[in-house]
Amino acid sequence: MLAETSEKPSRTPAEVLKAARQRDSADKRGRVLKAVQDMLRDNRRITFAAVAREADVSSWLVYAPGLRERIDQARTRQAAQGHQDQQSGRKVSTASEQTDLLLARQEIKRLRTENGHLRQQALVHLGQQVDQLGNHDLVDRINELAEENLRLSTAERQATAENTQLRQQITELEDDLAAARTSLRRMIREKNGRENT
Repeated sequence: MLAETSEKPSRTPAEVLKAARQRDSADKRGRVLKAVQDMLRDNRRITFAAVAREADVSSWLVYAPGLRERIDQARTRQAAQGHQDQQSGRKVSTASEQTDLLLARQEIKRLRTENGHLRQQALVHLGQQVDQLGNHDLVDRINELAEENLRLSTAERQATAENTQLRQQITELEDDLAAARTSLRRMIREKNGRENT
C-alpha cells in the first residue's frame, strides 16, 4: 500500500504577509486585554493612554472595535468600585485630589521663586568675580587687543595694496589683449586684400 503524501500548497507572499499581520494583530490585542486585567487587579486607574502604554501598542489600537468596548467596561467597573471604596475611605476623594493639586501648584510657584533667587545670586557672584579682576589684568587684555588690532590693520593695508597691484595688472593685460586683437584683425584684412588682388 502506498503511503499518501499530503503536500501543503505553497502560499503566495501576500498570503504569508497576511497571516503574519493577523498573528501580530492577535498578539497586540491579547496584550491590550491582559493590560486591562492587570490594571483592574492592581487597582490602577484605567485610561486609554495608560492601557496603550502598559500593552506597548499604539494609542489608536485601543480605540479599535472590540477593544474600546472592553476598556470602557473596565473603566465603568473601576469607577463604580472607586465610588464604593470612597465611601469606605479607601479611595482618595475628589476634594482631596483638588487639595493635592493646589498644593502641587503652590510647590511649583515656590520652586520658581527659589529658582529666580538662585539665578540672581549667580549673577551677583559672577559680578563679584569680574570686580575681583585687577586693573593690571584689564590693562594687559586691552594691550593684547590693541596689538591684535594693529596686526589686522597692517594685514588689511597689505591686502589692499596687493589688490590694487592686481587690478593694475588686469588693466594692462586687458589693454595688451585689445591691442593684439586689433593687430590680428589688421593682419587678416591685409592678407585678404592681397589674396583678392
